[in-house]
Amino acid sequence: MIYLFHGSDAEKVRTKAFAWVAAARSREPNLAYVRLAREELSDAALQDAAMSGGLFVSRLLVLIDDPYPPTHSIFDEERVDTGCPPPYVGHPVSNQDGLLGEHVDALAASDNAIIILAPKLAAVKAKRLVAKAKVEYKFDLTTQRREAARGFNSALVNALANRSRAQLWLEVNRALRAGDAPEMLHGLLHWKARDIMEKGSRAWSPKESRALSLALIELLQSSRRGGLGLALSLERFSLSI
Repeated sequence: MIYLFHGSDAEKVRTKAFAWVAAARSREPNLAYVRLAREELSDAALQDAAMSGGLFVSRLLVLIDDPYPPTHSIFDEERVDTGCPPPYVGHPVSNQDGLLGEHVDALAASDNAIIILAPKLAAVKAKRLVAKAKVEYKFDLTTQRREAARGFNSALVNALANRSRAQLWLEVNRALRAGDAPEMLHGLLHWKARDIMEKGSRAWSPKESRALSLALIELLQSSRRGGLGLALSLERFSLSI
């Protein structure tokens, strides 16, 4: 079953999605949870997400985080840097849109809880996903001043954007002490890394921003394989930027 979080208020969409995940895990502590970033999506990963749990878990909770690539040519540049020529100049090389679409029926029919977190989702894509979703959560920007909500940690992402090692370490520790889940912090940091990669930054060169995004993916995967815990990995990462 699909729970879709989208809308033009990207900060609120992320905040609400991670709050929903935290509440679900609190209600059902034995629920196996995994977050899939855009770069981790594959046929195998989506098939596993749609399948039932294994011997020791009856259901899975899967967060598919920002699965649709933006239409920026920087993705073509990244493909060139890796030695793979882009198929169409000026268009994203990723096929994640079609890939998710191929599996959406299986995800919708699954007993697992599939959260699709897609801020600023295009109307055409939103219409297709809403038709398959069990519940839609949409949060758009309004003309009124938005309430400051815990979950989107501006100080954390700004420290990364400014490449402030000491400040990032401090914000990671503050957030962890306040009870924020390491997965949520990682999600915010990886979202900001991709934002830097797409928009550019005075503190990060294009090559460095791509390396930053990959480092965060590798950090999460290493933690899942039983390496250093995610919380400690984030602290170590903050001192390495």
